[in-house]
Amino acid sequence: MVFDLEVNGVSHSVDIDSQTPLLWVIRDQIGLTGTKFSCGIGQCGACTVHLDGQPIRSCTVPVAFAAGKSVRAIEGLSPDGSHPVQLAWKETDAPQCGYCQSGMIMSALALLEKNPNPTDADINAEVTNACRCSSYHRVRQAIHLAADLMKA
Repeated sequence: MVFDLEVNGVSHSVDIDSQTPLLWVIRDQIGLTGTKFSCGIGQCGACTVHLDGQPIRSCTVPVAFAAGKSVRAIEGLSPDGSHPVQLAWKETDAPQCGYCQSGMIMSALALLEKNPNPTDADINAEVTNACRCSSYHRVRQAIHLAADLMKA
């Protein structure tokens, strides 16, 4: 079946089974590999993207559900890493191995877009992505810095 998707502002038509997870369409059909696969059951958040502005775990969302909606993947933040959230991540040295960070950044951005001044409790409640390296303290620092940069 053919599905029309808008990913990072670009229209794509993909001919694929309706139950194929959006993650694999983004990675294998469209070629954007910044969104990562990890658990495959929507628990870890490495595959987080925005669907019509809301963060979702793309490994559990069928492409049919995303058809006709706007998808924003990590590559859609900025072509050169200059988005305030990306700059904050670099400034605070948030990632260690970095594998989970694209999903973490997408979750953080969703939080900041709805709450421009989050507390640590807000961050803990909303950014539930798993990080095997346990860089949560630096991620919280990065989110606070990103909030400041986004206000400027």
